[in-house]
Amino acid sequence: MATGELACTYAALILHDEGIHVTAEKISALVKAANLTVESYWPSLFAKLCEKKNIDDLIMNVGSGGGAAPVAAAAPASGAAAEAAPAAEEKKKEEPKEESDDDMGFSLFD
Repeated sequence: MATGELACTYAALILHDEGIHVTAEKISALVKAANLTVESYWPSLFAKLCEKKNIDDLIMNVGSGGGAAPVAAAAPASGAAAEAAPAAEEKKKEEPKEESDDDMGFSLFD
């Protein structure tokens, strides 16, 4: 993230945290007080964003990405779950154990 974006992000968060309405002028004042310089368009862009979006929602959804993938199948009913569990255990027991390379007499790195 560029320095200008980061400075305006922090300024907007500070204003929001203090309960002050976020405007381009107030963002610019905070950036200037921090002895930073940013392109003139950054404060207005962040102010417009803060007008259109709820900052609390943005903070709470950081890192959530585009959404989680849907679950493949719903949880079965309790009666069906009791019947399915033993069947799953039997399948696991029937699988043959894989042989390692050492059992075959050669190694990948020989």
